[in-house]
Amino acid sequence: MAAERAHRIHLSLPEGAVLDRAALRSAVRAAIVMPVVFAFADNVIAQPQTTIFSAFGSFAVLVLTDFSGPRRSRLVAYISLAGTGVVLISLGTLCSQSTVAATVVMALVGFTVLFAGVINGYVAAGGFAALLTFILSVNIPAPVSAVPARLEGWALACGVAISAVMLLWPVRHRAELRSAAARASAALADVLEAELSPDPSLVRERAPAAGEAVAALRRRFVATPHRPTGATGSTEALAFLVDEFDWLQSLALPPTGETDERPGLRREENQEAMAAAVAVLRTSAARLNGGGDRPDLTRLERAREALVEALVWEVRELGAANEDSALLAALEPSVRTRELSFAVWEVGANALVATGSAPPDVDQARRIGTSRPRAVGRLAAEHARLRSVWFRNSIRGAAALAIAVFVAQESGVQRSFWVVLGTLSVLRSNALGTASTIASAIAGTAIGITVGVGLVLAIGTHTAALWAALPFAVLLAAYAPRAISFAAGQAGFTVVLVILFNLIQPTGWTVGLVRVEDVAIGFGISLVVGLLFWPRGAGSLLRTGLAEAFARSADYLAAAVRALAQGRGSVAGAVQPARGAARGAAARLDDAFRQVLAERGTDLDARSAGALVAGATRVRLTAYSLLTIARAGDRAPRGEECAGALDRETDAVHAWYAALGDALARSAPAPPPHHRDEEGGRRVLGCLREAVAAGDDARIRAALALVLASRHLGNLQRLESDLARRAAELAKEPV
Repeated sequence: MAAERAHRIHLSLPEGAVLDRAALRSAVRAAIVMPVVFAFADNVIAQPQTTIFSAFGSFAVLVLTDFSGPRRSRLVAYISLAGTGVVLISLGTLCSQSTVAATVVMALVGFTVLFAGVINGYVAAGGFAALLTFILSVNIPAPVSAVPARLEGWALACGVAISAVMLLWPVRHRAELRSAAARASAALADVLEAELSPDPSLVRERAPAAGEAVAALRRRFVATPHRPTGATGSTEALAFLVDEFDWLQSLALPPTGETDERPGLRREENQEAMAAAVAVLRTSAARLNGGGDRPDLTRLERAREALVEALVWEVRELGAANEDSALLAALEPSVRTRELSFAVWEVGANALVATGSAPPDVDQARRIGTSRPRAVGRLAAEHARLRSVWFRNSIRGAAALAIAVFVAQESGVQRSFWVVLGTLSVLRSNALGTASTIASAIAGTAIGITVGVGLVLAIGTHTAALWAALPFAVLLAAYAPRAISFAAGQAGFTVVLVILFNLIQPTGWTVGLVRVEDVAIGFGISLVVGLLFWPRGAGSLLRTGLAEAFARSADYLAAAVRALAQGRGSVAGAVQPARGAARGAAARLDDAFRQVLAERGTDLDARSAGALVAGATRVRLTAYSLLTIARAGDRAPRGEECAGALDRETDAVHAWYAALGDALARSAPAPPPHHRDEEGGRRVLGCLREAVAAGDDARIRAALALVLASRHLGNLQRLESDLARRAAELAKEPV
């Protein structure tokens, strides 16, 4: 996926994109600034190496790179790109006179730059521009003495271009994912607020809007070119919010037809806990939209604690003689409200982290002050395996670039860097996608050559006319890929090149033929590499990713249930390894799903695949919810019978989800839903009755935690039939 993302940044947005004022302003800015930088270098500095690197450097910063986000973050990203370019230009020049050195170092640099995109969106967005600096320097042979002149051109380009993007029609920060999260938070707040009303129909009326808001957030999340996670707590928290809203929706919006049957929140403690949850969701929505108020998590915690005290009192009032069904029905409103309060607390905590603040008692792994090197190391370790889309595509891209450098230098083509650029620009995640992009690239290049040659033939040796045409060519090259298509972007880029090289070294129309020859070699290399390295793309990774995510999430669930049941205070040590494995598997699955959706020619039931991805997320978040309950609950040891009351049901749920993953990996039929261990549920209620009879509040709290765990396991058991159906639908698709 890394190579594809670089390609997207380089040349195209989705085909058929409509007029975009921001894209037009960006293109006009490039059309003004890039020719000025080029003219100054060519006519004032008059050093060929400086001229080339100033021209391509300004084009890279102004056209090929588009950093979004807050102003300060964008500036840091551009300055970091400039520093990276200094290193890569120097390294590329050192290797430029040895084919072996150029090939080996190109492979290392290509893999490092592409794989580094997993750190965050800025690294991914700047990947192509960074690679361009090395590709140019390593494929234009020059002695070490040329390094200062090349760096002078790069510094000129970066200085002027970065100033232009920050000062001339600067991009307004649009946090679209945050805005979508804010809408989901507000919509869910409306639903929970309706539960405080005596009119049960309000919940039914508001539920569709909340469901659509959460679905829209998920669509926005999946549509982004890369998962917005990285080595900082804020980006990771934003991604976690998307999953958390899915989880909260599953608790707040039960299946259709059940809303009218809910018992009302008659107890004062339930009403206060629900009101506190509504307030947290509303404040979180405002904060995600740029507001400064902090969600009142302290109030929610106090309300939850009061709710537990009320539950203990209620259980003691009910006594131990009630039937199981009567006891559960009486406890249902309070147990459910407590369950919701945990999910809403997580939403508020992640909203704070996502907006740059640290909530109280948040998991240390998500604190703003988390060690950045450790976080980067964790991300790299999670993706440094063949099951990772990032890892595979980084290998594919590095291999293609290295082969292109070797072929270009050994074949003696006139401008070898076009071979490498042609390779990278069309390399996709599967052979079919690469072939499709090659067709578009060839068409665009042919159109560009026709237009460019026509201009050269019409203008002849009139340099002033070429200078006059250059801004319009840059405008076309910058705007066409965003507003028209990939092919249009190729055409515009080719026109710019024809004009540039006729200004640097007039050769007439033959420069167009040189580009055709060179990029055709690059296109061919890209296609061959696509055929040799995982030609089916990410389709197979989606299945293995689902299998791994279900298996690791089930492991996490089992560890969390047992930690909660034992209640001896060793939660983190017992569960943390399983949690880390589940999170890593979830991240790799997310990347594989995005890749499959982005690939051309993929015949996939996206709805079924999406439902299965969401199912794996549900298992993981169920485990996380139980983990938070265990951390907040009593640490007193349970009796042996109570500690093992849910073992059989936990093992059954664990085995079913692991078997589902295995079936998905093998395209085999999913296992039938398992039968619940009703005896285990009775044992949990027996533990509750014993605690009531003993008058031990600590034991009552521990037994109530087991009741919550039993509810969570029951929710996952009810989900099995739908996931089995989705798996059967996906099995029909030749992924």
